[in-house]
Amino acid sequence: MSTRENAMRGASGEGERLQKVLAAAGVASRRVVEQYIAEGRVTVDGRVAELGQRVTTDRHVEVDGTPVQLDADKRYLVLNKPTGVVSSMADDRGRRDLTEFTRDVPERLYNVGRLDFDTSGLLLLTNDGELAHVLAHPSFGVEKTYVAKVRGRVQPATIARLRAGIELEDGPIAADAARVTGTSGDTSLVELTIHSGRNRVVRRMLDAVGHPVLELVRRQFGPLRLGSLGSGRSRDATPVELGALLKLVRTAQRHRAVEDGEDGTQ
Repeated sequence: MSTRENAMRGASGEGERLQKVLAAAGVASRRVVEQYIAEGRVTVDGRVAELGQRVTTDRHVEVDGTPVQLDADKRYLVLNKPTGVVSSMADDRGRRDLTEFTRDVPERLYNVGRLDFDTSGLLLLTNDGELAHVLAHPSFGVEKTYVAKVRGRVQPATIARLRAGIELEDGPIAADAARVTGTSGDTSLVELTIHSGRNRVVRRMLDAVGHPVLELVRRQFGPLRLGSLGSGRSRDATPVELGALLKLVRTAQRHRAVEDGEDGTQ
């Protein structure tokens, strides 16, 4: 059945009551959700919702301007990938892969982007193809933050170079943000934020300024943060994180619709 037909079913009174759906999505208890609806804080497809309104999972529902995922079949798993694991669901060389961390997950998940074999940290696994496309495509500018342990003591002038931009073999690149977070002996910790998806770009940037990477961890991916999640452990994205992820997708969809209209396409 098409999305249009599903929407028509929702408009004709089929689907679940909105307060039940939002409660099941983890927004709040049903009683609190009913209060949100009564206060006009909930919208369905851009219109203020009504108490008792029925919706289907294809509707765009927002609470206080933050999108809510109604489709319970969609899964968003935050993994702290260890080093020594390939960012793939299979490896033809027999190395450890991501299936090791999804064996108990009933949904078939895919990784959004990649982390190098020798890089650890935050990796998102999902079965939401539209969201995966937005997060992984460099044109949408989703920021990623890394902490690198590098050789040598990094000076303020070096941080300024990273922010201003440096030339790599595949073109210029600049950090969106960079700072030194600590030093110990002949090593430094550098926090670097970028939105580029180029291969091994953080390692190449730091190597280009004379500070080879010894260890590299991705701490943040868009609105997702690694926090205290242990190596090899995973968790579901929180409702707040999920709302922020969906907001990125909705914004990208609106921009795409505007561009299509300007191009004269449908």
